[in-house]
Amino acid sequence: MRNNIKQQAILLFQKKGFSETSIQDIVEAVHVTKGSFYYYFTSKESLLMEIHMDYIENLLTEQRRLYEPTSQSAREKLTGTVVLLLTKIKEDGASARIFYREMRHLQEAGYTHIVERRNQFRRQIEDVVTEGIHNREFRQNLNPALTTLALLGITNWSYQWFDPDGELSDRETAAYFVDLLLHGMLPKEHE
Repeated sequence: MRNNIKQQAILLFQKKGFSETSIQDIVEAVHVTKGSFYYYFTSKESLLMEIHMDYIENLLTEQRRLYEPTSQSAREKLTGTVVLLLTKIKEDGASARIFYREMRHLQEAGYTHIVERRNQFRRQIEDVVTEGIHNREFRQNLNPALTTLALLGITNWSYQWFDPDGELSDRETAAYFVDLLLHGMLPKEHE
């Protein structure tokens, strides 16, 4: 029941937004009483926090799994990261939209915790960029923090427009993004 409530809330938050969705909307969608809702969640905000925690914890788990093989190059890890982010948008589009769009509705303690977890995800990518610079896979004059923010900016915003059934798959889109990040827009003769 808890998961059913959460899944219906995700769909409603995606469609109507967090502010415009009431607990009554959620319980009507699940066909339960408000008492059932409050048995599992103390508030609509606690439900939103759980949705955020599920999303970021899953990302962190997948990132750890992706970065574990020490034989992988920094480029492979970065490519895997972009694929991971786009695949999550493909597979969990509604949750992704809520994660990126509705964070501002978290209560202060929850907001701070999610920001810490997002920063952990970002710092681990930054470490890979630093590793790539150190291993001479990437240019020596790269700014790891700025490069990481560029990568996240490109991928995270795609929740707005990425169509998993569109012209390019999540993997093809990820490969394009990585190529753009690694090679820029200049013709090969300028490299």
